[in-house]
Amino acid sequence: MAVNIYDTANQLEQELRETKEFKELKAAYATMHENQSAFDLFKQFQEIQMQLSQKQMNGEELTDDEVSKAHDLADQVGNVDEIKALMGKERNLNQLMNDLNQIITKPVQELYAN
Repeated sequence: MAVNIYDTANQLEQELRETKEFKELKAAYATMHENQSAFDLFKQFQEIQMQLSQKQMNGEELTDDEVSKAHDLADQVGNVDEIKALMGKERNLNQLMNDLNQIITKPVQELYAN
């Protein structure tokens, strides 16, 4: 019997939506979104992270001003309870996804272990 790994992946995607970790992240995001200033700050923080990551991937140097701005935003984000809660839930979901990734990549790890 042939295995359609994409069917399995699609099933996993649906099951991920039903996990406690995802549901808690979704609820934390909704709570954070209700606080407009927290949501705006979060979006600004995401944007600066994306810009800095893009520059680094392109081999560009980050300016002192960019680094300072990122640190300032990180400090602000760290002082907003709704964002802190969201980031905690992100960590929980990321741990679950890391665990799943280890399971999924086990055949490759075993192959290279020999």
